[in-house]
Formats: sequence, C-alpha cells, structure tokens
Amino acid sequence: MAQVSGELTAAPESTTVVVIGAGPAGMTVANLLMRCGIDCVVLERRTREYVAQRQRAGIVETRAVRMFDSWGLADRVLGGVPYDGILELRVDGESHLVSDSDGSEGLPARLCPQQILVQKLTATFLADGGDLRFEAADVSLHDLAGDRPTVRYRTADGLPHTITCAFVAGCDGDHGISRAAVPDGVLTAHAVDHGIGWLTVLADAPPPAHPLLAVSPDGFAAHFPRGPHTSRYYLQCPPDDHPDAWTDTRVWNALRTRLADPALTPGPITDREIFRLRSLVHDPMQYGRLFLVGDAAHIVSPMGGKGMNLALYDADLFVRAVRDHVRDQDDTALRDYSRSCLRRVWNDQEFSHWLTRTLHDAGDDTDSGSFHRGLARARLDRLFTSPTAARAFAELMTGPDLTGTT
Repeated sequence: MAQVSGELTAAPESTTVVVIGAGPAGMTVANLLMRCGIDCVVLERRTREYVAQRQRAGIVETRAVRMFDSWGLADRVLGGVPYDGILELRVDGESHLVSDSDGSEGLPARLCPQQILVQKLTATFLADGGDLRFEAADVSLHDLAGDRPTVRYRTADGLPHTITCAFVAGCDGDHGISRAAVPDGVLTAHAVDHGIGWLTVLADAPPPAHPLLAVSPDGFAAHFPRGPHTSRYYLQCPPDDHPDAWTDTRVWNALRTRLADPALTPGPITDREIFRLRSLVHDPMQYGRLFLVGDAAHIVSPMGGKGMNLALYDADLFVRAVRDHVRDQDDTALRDYSRSCLRRVWNDQEFSHWLTRTLHDAGDDTDSGSFHRGLARARLDRLFTSPTAARAFAELMTGPDLTGTT
C-alpha cells in the first residue's frame, strides 16, 4: 500500500496487456495470451455472476471453432453440441433446408450459447492461474499514444489501483470506456439503422430441429435453440415498440402464425426485450497502444450470427500480433491489425446486411415496397434452386478464411 495526497492506494503494478472487459472477446484474448506465455490482467466492471448469465449469441461458427482448436482450447471452452450445418428457411409456410457447410474438413460449428462460452473461458483462465478482477470501477485509460499506457481503476472497497502495460485490449463493447478514451477525430464511424425492430424472447420451450428463419406477410420470425429445453425467438416489430405491449398470448399467437406452426409448444417466458437492428464500424480499430476488439469496434445486424464470431477473430489476430512483438520483436501484425480485422468485418457486414434485407423485404412489403419484395423473393428463389448460390451462401455462413491465420 502507498499513500498519495492523503489517499490510501495500492502499490503500482505492471503487466504486458490489460484487457478491459470479460465477455467473449476479452476472455478469448486472455486465454490466448496465456497460451503464449504473455502476462495480462483482465478488468471487468460487472460481477462474475452477471457476466456469466448475460444471454446473447448462440452459434460459434466453423472457422471460430477451428481457431480455438488451433490453440488447443476447443475441448476446454466450447460447450453445447455440434451443429449439423442445416438451416431451415420457411417462406409462407413452405420449408427449405439450406446447408451452411462449405465442405471443408475439420471441426464443425457448435450450438454454444454465449454465456456457456464465457463461463468456460472464465473457468479455464482462472484454472490456469489467470488474473481476472471483477467489479473494477472507474476504469480510465491514460498515455495511450506512449510506450507504456496506464490503466487506473478502483476495487469494490474503493481502493485505487494503477497498472502500467505495453498494450490495452478494449473488449468492453459498444458503450464501454475503451473507445471513449480515443481522442475525437481519430476514429471514423460508419453506421446504418435498418429501421427494423426485433422482439427477442427467451422461453423454456422445446428447441427446433434446426435453426429456423421464417418469412411471412405478417413479418419476420425466427426460432433458435438455446439449450436442450430452451429456445430463443425473434419477432419483427416496430423499432420503438415496448416489450410490455407483447403479452405471452400475443407472443405465442404471433409465433404460431409467422412460423406457420399452429401446434408450436409454448413455455414460460423468462426474458423479453426489443432492440433496433443496426450496423456500425469504427475505423481504425486501434489508437496508439489501444486495440479495439469485438463490439467496441463494430456492431453487426444479428442476422447471420456474425457479431460474437467477429469478436473471436479480432481476439485471435490481436494476440498473434502481440506474440510476434514479444517473441520476435516484429510489429508488422500490430501495424496491420486494423486493416486485417476490417477486411473480415466489412465482408460479414455485407453478408449480414444482405440477409437482413432479404428476409425482411421478402415478407410484408408495407415498408420496403413491392419492388424490393420482388427482388428479395428472387434472391431466395436463387438460393433454393442454384447450387452455385447455395455454395456461396454456405461459405459466408461458415466464415471464409480471409486472414490465412485460422
């Protein structure tokens, strides 16, 4: 302990990387750094219990699974079950099964809810001796443009801490402090609001045989597995709608209609919320010794399941770059980090935007108009009838290897 200006403070610390945020991005960075023998400290403002239960994505795509396997972590951090690569697209009640397997050899995608991945990443990191600090309050970043940035925070009891480091990994999401620490004018934000709202519902109800996306004149709907006895549902709605407007009865009636499944089995609804579909890219993804990872740098429309997977790829590239710096004194990958990440980010943004517009425009044409509805229906028809179109779709769903590192 030391005393600064009359205030008791912890002794200064030093590490190679400070990781801000203990979600999928942060815990992946931390585990991969540990595999390289590089020391780090992870700071998370929430409690461990809160982070472990935070529900979001549900599929770790093929390339991400193989990335974890290349680090020797797949068996330790991936829960859930193997995904058979079959996606059901139901258009006006007519079922079409589409494969998202690109035919490459290796481990398949996994149906692994985000909270399970985070729980296993956290347990693995701690079991291996990692330094993870929850309830870190008032985190602030300093001297990011210098050789040794400083990170300050307070523990739950109010004790100030200071850590100097070589790099900061900003993994604390769209509303975190990492991106806010970048000076004005450094980053360019590219954003689009899709003008679409989704009611997302978590329920203790039987999961579908395959992840299901449904198009109907009443609007888009989806049904995804979130465990052996749990399902996640999505219903298109006005972006400014309110969850309280959706009673249980209204939810189940809308799902039965839009999924064209009058016998859909209901269950207790445990969570519901409404969010706007939006996409956002910040360029560049680095400033000085701060590197933005995952949602801190980009938000993707949830269509296509790319958000969490992009965060995992960012983490992989960042750690490889730090490893090159520490092991070989080679900063090439650090300098190229933003460019390398953004190549995949824009590729997945384009695919997610394409799929978002296609599945929403193909249904109710009130907003998009009959011309765009016709275009969307033509895209779906091509997907269902053209082997070439189906292969391209499968490659994009699988996650094309754009970096040569996974």
